[in-house]
Amino acid sequence: MNKFQKRRMHLRSLLAGESGIVIFIGNVDSAAQYRDCAYKWRQDSNWLYFFGIDEPRFAALMDLDSGRDTVYADDYDIDDIIWTGPMPSVATLAEGAGADGSAPYEDFSRDVIAARDAGRRIHFLPVSRWYNAVLAGRLLGVPPEETFSKSKKGCPLASDPLVRAVVKMRLAKDADELALLDAASDLGYRMHTAARKGIRTGRTEQEIVGDMEQVSAGWGWGTSFPTILTQHGEIFHCHSHDKALEAGRLLLVDAGVESNEHYASDHTRTYPVSGRFTARQRDIYQTVYECNELAFKMIRPGIKYADCHVAVARHMLDNLSQLGLVSGDPAEMAAEGIGGLFMPHGLGHSMGLDVHDMEDLGEDIVGYDDDQQRSDQLGLGSLRMARRLAAGNVITDEPGIYFIPELISRWKEGRVDKGRVNYDRLEAYLDFGGIRLEDDVLVTDDGARRLGSARLPIAPDDVEAAMAEDKGAA
Repeated sequence: MNKFQKRRMHLRSLLAGESGIVIFIGNVDSAAQYRDCAYKWRQDSNWLYFFGIDEPRFAALMDLDSGRDTVYADDYDIDDIIWTGPMPSVATLAEGAGADGSAPYEDFSRDVIAARDAGRRIHFLPVSRWYNAVLAGRLLGVPPEETFSKSKKGCPLASDPLVRAVVKMRLAKDADELALLDAASDLGYRMHTAARKGIRTGRTEQEIVGDMEQVSAGWGWGTSFPTILTQHGEIFHCHSHDKALEAGRLLLVDAGVESNEHYASDHTRTYPVSGRFTARQRDIYQTVYECNELAFKMIRPGIKYADCHVAVARHMLDNLSQLGLVSGDPAEMAAEGIGGLFMPHGLGHSMGLDVHDMEDLGEDIVGYDDDQQRSDQLGLGSLRMARRLAAGNVITDEPGIYFIPELISRWKEGRVDKGRVNYDRLEAYLDFGGIRLEDDVLVTDDGARRLGSARLPIAPDDVEAAMAEDKGAA
């Protein structure tokens, strides 16, 4: 029995009280300008997890009552073979996925509609692409828009038992997945090392992105998300790379690799372009580094990751108070949400086949236990992973400190800080940017370990030493 059969059998066991059919719709090629000029191919992650066939225009039906799994696709004809070369038969691929049989693609619609007309329940997961939404909507008799997740709480029409079963399974990575995640992390290490070695005043950010993507495309599927590389670290998702590197600035590099098997890495490092931190930069960097270490030491089975976030906020505010930027008891300030001014995002998220693993199924379902409620505070309210951790979970540990002029101005005008923030001192930091430090972490039976065989330099002295060595080797 192969791993895909085992996973589907496990899924059936979690759906033991349910009847009807479960449908899976694989992705199709997506045209960029016209049909034969398509975006880079990427299969649906849930399809990969349960069937593993990395080819377009496949679907499958799991019959919960008969126990039969059927894969649907069309064999290549001679016109296809001329352009793409020979392809294994659908029957062969279905057998390799451990399915009980196969059928033409058009039969998928026929069989699902027949089940619907017979009054059988159709279990489906929220979709992430428009083609899948159109197909699912037609088969279910609902508008396509109703098949997407509507908010962080997911898709109301999707099968809640199926969604929760899939989340439970994919949150706990098995040994095969962990080996692939370690390998992806090692490749991410190489990609980030290429970035660090390319940092020189006068080079453009785009050149360094090119250095990185040579590694990700040369040794893997590519990047796991659009690379964030910027001297404006206060802009969380800055994807413009047109600036020349300037002495005295900080360069934030948030990037991940997707392996050929489609598992992700996600690391962030922040570098002084000149090779050495200024005193002010080192103060803030040291705090972020300590927050990263603090979170990692707290990670273990049973702890709520929300508690790690709050502990990080307390430590950050304690250090910032010593710099005169805030005042008050750190625990009180954290409870009041003052940390959100400096870290408006959450401490981390789940990771696996997707860099934000399964969040298209419903961010709250993935990241929150049933007895947890999302906070309305800035920062804590953006926490994607808050639940009690368990062995096998893979999460990111990514604290940061950012000085966002527009946010600081709004807090000052609205008196949001309750008198805790020293805005006169903050004036000197309005051109600072931001610092984020991120590692990928596996929750183990008795604690945690970072993924990959080596950790990117992260302590401030180690970063400066690595950059000095890079310059000496250049």
